[in-house]
Amino acid sequence: MNLIHKTLLAAAICALLPATALAKDVVMPKDLPAYGADKPLPVPQIEKKTLANGLEVWVLPRDGVPRVDYVLAVRGAGYAADNAPGFASMLAGLLVEGTSQHDSKAIAEAAQGYGGSLGAQASSDGITVYGNALASNADGMLELLAEVSRTPVFPDNEVKLAKANALQGLMAAEAQPGFKAERALAQAVYGDHPYGHTQPTEDAIQAATPAQFRSAHATRFRPDHALLVVTGRIEPAQAFALAQSAFGDWKNTGEPVADTPVAAASTTPKFVLVQRPGSVQSAVRLGRPAIAATDADYIPLQLANAVVGGGFSSRLMQNLREDKGYTYGARSSVSALREGGRITASADVRNEVTGASLKEFVGEYERLGSEPVSLRELDDTKRYVAGGYLISNQMQGAVASMLAGNWLVGLPPEYLGQFVPKIRAVDAAQVQAMAKKYYDPKDQSIVVVGDDKAIAEQLKPYGEFQVREK
Repeated sequence: MNLIHKTLLAAAICALLPATALAKDVVMPKDLPAYGADKPLPVPQIEKKTLANGLEVWVLPRDGVPRVDYVLAVRGAGYAADNAPGFASMLAGLLVEGTSQHDSKAIAEAAQGYGGSLGAQASSDGITVYGNALASNADGMLELLAEVSRTPVFPDNEVKLAKANALQGLMAAEAQPGFKAERALAQAVYGDHPYGHTQPTEDAIQAATPAQFRSAHATRFRPDHALLVVTGRIEPAQAFALAQSAFGDWKNTGEPVADTPVAAASTTPKFVLVQRPGSVQSAVRLGRPAIAATDADYIPLQLANAVVGGGFSSRLMQNLREDKGYTYGARSSVSALREGGRITASADVRNEVTGASLKEFVGEYERLGSEPVSLRELDDTKRYVAGGYLISNQMQGAVASMLAGNWLVGLPPEYLGQFVPKIRAVDAAQVQAMAKKYYDPKDQSIVVVGDDKAIAEQLKPYGEFQVREK
């Protein structure tokens, strides 16, 4: 019986229990067979070529559905290059809204006609443009992807619409305490570094112009800063020929965007209370700077995070949700970017247990560093992390996106097949070492969004909080 079958069986058993039953009360049948051997993620045979203009091309032929997936990743084009926060998100979204050859409607119709889809998105370290199509239309889709990547014109009407939509989205986001908490925590962790200023502001959206988008595109989109990943039912020779046809005459223009500076690995903790008068809940966030994706601690830190807050069976979730009933969900995460990263923990809790919830966060962080993880918990967590990684990389489009995302943060293509074996090799001592290094409560900034009149007294044991309006 493999992990997926056991998970489904456990879900069926839980469905028969009373709604008030806690996870710790569930007793699995004693005669369940042992876990089956984990299946490794096949290390893909990646065919590589670099065009004369510097564009890297990786091809992963895969049998299966008659489809081809493309991901074009452009390093240095994302949020870290922005002068105005959130600019890269609109830049990415507008790529498919008009080129020198086709308007937005024609682009959308062409993508559908190829039996696929086309889009783009921004991250801190870059912008990715993605497209997929039936294998019989592989050439047409790549030409279309090249067109929107290389020759967008940012029409006035589309920019106006994008700004209106962004303003509406911002208005909705500002009503959510989680949005405010994320903004305050990112600034507390990263300070003035570009990684700390990725959320849009009204002023930044209003100030954006078609000319600014055209200028940013000309500077950020360069073949020598780009990677094209091709996966699916296509031969490498065909893929390289299509890439040469679509991108071979793409030329660099002007000076490239300056490299993102290295983010600080530590900072003086900050304590921020963002006022939300009348709120019946508090959005609690903890965080500190961490590491870049290429750091040697990345793998053991990922596993330590999974133990403390990376899934439903993690310690934070079981403590604050299942045991205490303080919240619907408590979790933690590791964000590792090209030039730095951070650790974050979060929960939205009732006003009256805001202080008590912080106490549990601190307690779980301390326990992770003071007590070795049991072999059973460590093994279960490894299976969860490895299984999730394997499942998420079953589809060829996901593999293309993973490779492109890894490339943006500096990880080699081989990392795709190395992650699971490296996770399985982590031991309890390494997890404890990561906890002592990165989860010490005294190093954590704390942000709380809520009604200061209801929660301010509860926060006093954890620091001197600066009260803000936003």
